[in-house]
Amino acid sequence: MLAITPPPRVCLDPGHGTAPVIGRQLEPIGPGSSQRKIKDGGGAPGEASVALAIAQRTRALLERDGYRVAMTRTAPGYAGGNIARARFCNLRHAALMVRIHADGSADSSRHGVHTLYPAFRRGWTDDIYASSRRAAGKVQAEVVRQTGARNLGLVPRSDLTGFNWANVPAILVETGFMTNPRERRLLESNAYQLKVARGLAAGAKAFLGP
Repeated sequence: MLAITPPPRVCLDPGHGTAPVIGRQLEPIGPGSSQRKIKDGGGAPGEASVALAIAQRTRALLERDGYRVAMTRTAPGYAGGNIARARFCNLRHAALMVRIHADGSADSSRHGVHTLYPAFRRGWTDDIYASSRRAAGKVQAEVVRQTGARNLGLVPRSDLTGFNWANVPAILVETGFMTNPRERRLLESNAYQLKVARGLAAGAKAFLGP
């Protein structure tokens, strides 16, 4: 009798939401590193709730299409740092970790979508670098296509704890700028959140295959 392979699991990580007393705590930026970073800087004002709303819509779309979905948080609060978020997805053997954020800038005219992926570092990200970069390209293209947002491209990052502790392909999508008045209004609207979610789901599906 042939074993039935379960559908891939996507791990959605809505950014921020950590209480400041926990967020100010330090954790190693990568395994064995003496460099430490705060667990959560809080993000741009309003970012945590937007990220959660988009994640919930993305989960619904993926589950509708038969994918398994895990979420690092399903409510406004979160009690851990970025190591905990990465380990959550690692333990569930996720086929892809999608970290959902919205950006902030001192320049309120900045707008658009960009996707971060782990920079190559032997011992930390060498096992997920190529797949993460490929996933980033597919998700970025789909989010831009669904939203019509300005395409700010792909950005490798070596300084993100949530990447350096990940053992599964991982990307971080900056879905827009909370500091841009027009983009903030869009990001806070149900209709635009659904457009972003459709892009995230389509990009994940393009990466994972049928």
